[in-house]
Amino acid sequence: MSVYGGKEMAAAFRTVRKNTIQIAEDIPEDKYGFVPAPGVRPVGKTLMHMAASPTLWPELAKLTTYVGFDFTALRERFATEEAKTLTKTQTLELLQTEGEKFATWLESLTDEFLAVGVMDGDGKTVKTRFERILGAKEHEMHHRGQLMLVQRMLGITPHLTKQTEERLKQLRAAKA
Repeated sequence: MSVYGGKEMAAAFRTVRKNTIQIAEDIPEDKYGFVPAPGVRPVGKTLMHMAASPTLWPELAKLTTYVGFDFTALRERFATEEAKTLTKTQTLELLQTEGEKFATWLESLTDEFLAVGVMDGDGKTVKTRFERILGAKEHEMHHRGQLMLVQRMLGITPHLTKQTEERLKQLRAAKA
C-alpha cells in the first residue's frame, strides 16, 4: 500500500500550479518580455515552458526504457510549442487548462503503474515511474523559484512571501 500515489501527486501538483498561476497574474503583461540575464528565457516564455512541460509526461510514462528514445525529436517538438507568443490572458488560460489536464492524468495513475522501473538512456540507472513523474512538480517549482527572483527584480513582493509575513505578524500579535 502506498501513502503517496497518483491522487496525492495530483493534489500536490494542483497546489504548485495554483502558485505558478498567481505569480503569472502578479507580473504585469508588459513585463512578460523581461529577460533577467543573457541566455535566460523571458518571463512569458518561461511561463509557456511551464505550461507545456507536463504535456510530455503521459507519453514518457508509457516507456519502460529510455535507451534509444529520441529525446532530440521530443525536445524539438516541445520547442515549437514553447516558441508560441501568447498574451497574458492566453498564458494564464494555458497554465490552468494544461495544469488541470495533467493533474487529472496523475489522479488516474495506479500504484502498480507508478512502481514500474524505467531504464535511463545510459542503460544502467533505473528509477520508478513515480520518481520520474514526480520530477514534473520539481521542474515547475524550479522555474517558479526563478520567477519569484524575477518578481523581486521587478519590484514585486511574491505572494508567498506576503502570506508568510502576514502569518508572522499574526503570530507576533497573538504572542504580545
